[in-house]
Amino acid sequence: MANTSGGSLLIHVQRALRTVWARAIAFTGAAVLFALAAGFVGAWIPFEITVELGQNSVDSILQIVATAMLTATTFSITAMVTAYSSATTIATPRSTKLLIADPTSQTALSTFTGAFVFALVGIIALSTGYYTEQGRTILFFGTLVVIGVIVITLLRWIGHLARFGRMADVIDRVEDAASTALTAYMRRPTLGARELTRLPVSSFPIAVTDARYVIAVDVARLDALAHEHDCEVYVGATPGTIADVLHPLAHVTVSPSAALRDQVRAAFTLGRHRDYDQDPRLGVIALAEIGSRALSPGTNDPGTAIEVTAALQRVFSQAFTIPDDDVAELEHDRVWVPRTQVEDLLADAFRPLARDGAGFVEVLIRIQKCLVALAETAPEHRALLDRLSAEVQARARGALRRREVAAVRDAAGPTPSF
Repeated sequence: MANTSGGSLLIHVQRALRTVWARAIAFTGAAVLFALAAGFVGAWIPFEITVELGQNSVDSILQIVATAMLTATTFSITAMVTAYSSATTIATPRSTKLLIADPTSQTALSTFTGAFVFALVGIIALSTGYYTEQGRTILFFGTLVVIGVIVITLLRWIGHLARFGRMADVIDRVEDAASTALTAYMRRPTLGARELTRLPVSSFPIAVTDARYVIAVDVARLDALAHEHDCEVYVGATPGTIADVLHPLAHVTVSPSAALRDQVRAAFTLGRHRDYDQDPRLGVIALAEIGSRALSPGTNDPGTAIEVTAALQRVFSQAFTIPDDDVAELEHDRVWVPRTQVEDLLADAFRPLARDGAGFVEVLIRIQKCLVALAETAPEHRALLDRLSAEVQARARGALRRREVAAVRDAAGPTPSF
C-alpha cells in the first residue's frame, strides 16, 4: 500500500480493509478466541457434553492441522507472489495492486493462517491442562468445524488458482477497476462541486513540498472549511495528478493561516503511487499498457491487444451511456473542481495501441471498429473519435501495404469523417 498523508479517516480505513494483513489479523484473532473459548464455555452450559475420545486424539488432530496449515500457508504465499510476478511481466506493473487486493486469495491465506494459529493455541492449551473434559469435547467439535472451513476454502482456492494472475484474469480485473472508476467519474465529474474552468487571479495557493500523487479528495471537508472561513476553494490537484510546489493542491480566496493550510492539506489523500478508486485515467492507462506490451517485438501477441481493445470499448460504452438522472447535482457550492477531459481519456486508451499496433492490420481494424461503435453509442463525442480514427488511418498508411490500408479505412465505415 502506498504511503499516505492526510485525507479522511474513512478512506484510510477502506484502503486498510483491502490489505491482506488486516484480514489475516482478523482471522488470527478469531482463531485464538475460538480455541480459548472451549475452555470456559463448558462451564456456562447447563448440561454436560462428553464424547469418548481416544488417547490424545484431539492433540493428534491439532498436530496434523498445524502441520498441514503451515504447508498450505507457505504454498499460498508462493502462489500469490508468482502470480504478482507473472502479471508484472506479461501485463503491467499497475495490475499488481489489483491482484494483491483479490479477496479470494486474501481469504484463503487468512483462513490457513488462522487455522494454524488455532491448532497451535489448542496444542499449547492442552499441554498446560487448560481444558476440562467437557472443554476437550468442545474443542474436538470446534476442530471439526475448522477442518470443514479449511476443506471448503482449499477447494475454492484450488479452483481460483487455475486462472489467478493469468492474462485474461488480469485484463478482467483492470477492466473492472477502470469501468468502476470511469463510471463513478461520469456520475460525479467534479465530485459534487462546481466546475472549475478558470482560476481567479486573486487567490492564494496551498501546496506541499514533496511531490506526491493525489489519491482522493474529500470535497465535503473542503466545502465545510470554505463555509467556516467564508471563502472559495479551487482544487488544483485532482486524483491521479501530482501535487508539488509548482502544482498546488488548491487555491483559496482568503489569505490562509497556518491552521487553514493544514486543514486543506488534510482533505487530500496523498501517496507515492496512483490508486484506481477516484482516478478515472489509471485503469484506462493500465489497459493500454497491457495492449502495448503485447504488441512489442519480444511478445508479438496481437490477440491480446484485440482483447484489450474490446475491454476498452466496454469500459467507455458503459461510461458514455449513463442516464442524465444518474449525474450528481451540485452538492458543494463553495468548492470548484476541474473536469478530466474526455479527449485525454480517449487518447490514453487508443493512441498507444494505434502507435504500437501500426504494423498489425488486424489490431488497427479492431480499433477502427471500436471507435465507430463508440461514436454510435455517444454521438456527442463523435468529433473526438473521428480524430482518433484519422490518426489510426495515418498510422496504417505509414506502416502497412496499400491493400491493408484500404482494409483499415473500410473498417471505419462507408463514410468516414476523415
